Order: sequence, then C-alpha cells, then structure tokens
Amino acid sequence: MRVRVRVNGEWREADPWEGTSLLSMLRDELGLPGSKNACEQGECGSCSVWLDGELVCSCLVLAAQADDRDVRTVEGLAGDGGLHPVQEAFLEAGAVQCGFCTPGLIVAVTDLLAQDPSPSEAMVREALSGNLCRCTGYQKILDAVRLAAERMAPR
Repeated sequence: MRVRVRVNGEWREADPWEGTSLLSMLRDELGLPGSKNACEQGECGSCSVWLDGELVCSCLVLAAQADDRDVRTVEGLAGDGGLHPVQEAFLEAGAVQCGFCTPGLIVAVTDLLAQDPSPSEAMVREALSGNLCRCTGYQKILDAVRLAAERMAPR
C-alpha cells in the first residue's frame, strides 16, 4: 500500500503494511523519531501530532488515513532561526527530564497557545490532561507553559 502524506510541509511517500499506525510510519518509514511510542492506546499523549491541523494521537490513526493529508510533527516546530518558543521555554524552565513525554507535551502546549494565547491554569491543566509524564511533578511543565505564553503574547 502506498501512502503519500505532506509532513512538516514536505510531501513524502511510504509503503507501510495496511495495519501500520501513523506513528509507526512517521518513525520507522519516514525517519521522524520525535513522536514517541509509549502506550499505543491514545492514553499518554507522547505520540501527539497535528493531522490537518487537529491534534491527534498518531498511535490511533492508521497510516492509510493520513493519505493525501497534512501532518505536522514536533520536528516541524523549529524554524530556520532555532527552536520554537515553546521548545525554548521547556528547556529554560527545566521541564525536560527523560524527554520521552516532552515532544507530545510541546505539541499539546503549542496547540493550546495557538487557540488561546493567554490560557488560565485550569485551561492549561485540561489541555495537558491527555499527556502523562512519569519524571516530573508537572510544576516545571506548567512553568514552561506560562513562560511560552508570556513570550508569544501579542504586544
């Protein structure tokens, strides 16, 4: 089966097995290891990507469902000038520990701030409720969200 998908602005093709998830295709066939494979049940958020602008758990999407569609991964956030402000905020706030959950959290935070540049703490907690982290107490992650929101706020 041939799948053609626009990943991070570039059309790519792969030939995955029919039961392959979008996550596996991104990682194993297209060489994009940023999205992580943890639960394979859509419970942890480590595989979060955008599919046609909608935040999804790529472990729950078949690769074939992404045919002729637009996918944006954590690798697509950094620009020519360096890291995305959310990525920078995670580093500066110390929100990166083992790093396994970090890509999914960064994608979720970027999605949240695109929808609401000044979210309340309750909104942040709700937006991140689908992302699990086993290394932190989440405080540094919340600090990173506040830092990114401040830096990205319209002036």
